[in-house]
Amino acid sequence: MTRKYIDCREVPSDKNCSVALSADSEDELLEAAVQHAVSVHQHADSPELRSQLKSFFHDGTPPVERG
Repeated sequence: MTRKYIDCREVPSDKNCSVALSADSEDELLEAAVQHAVSVHQHADSPELRSQLKSFFHDGTPPVERG
């Protein structure tokens, strides 16, 4: 199983968020990413949000520096 990650630095935002999340499963990563998007970025949990977040998933672990 390949580890997955999402990196907030890739998404334009007024908060300049530097959080990166990783997990061993896509489902686990999605739940953590949704919680972060809702609590920190004030997004509403919706099928559209979940789909958009999944589009930012990568295999591996987040890089130390923004690419």
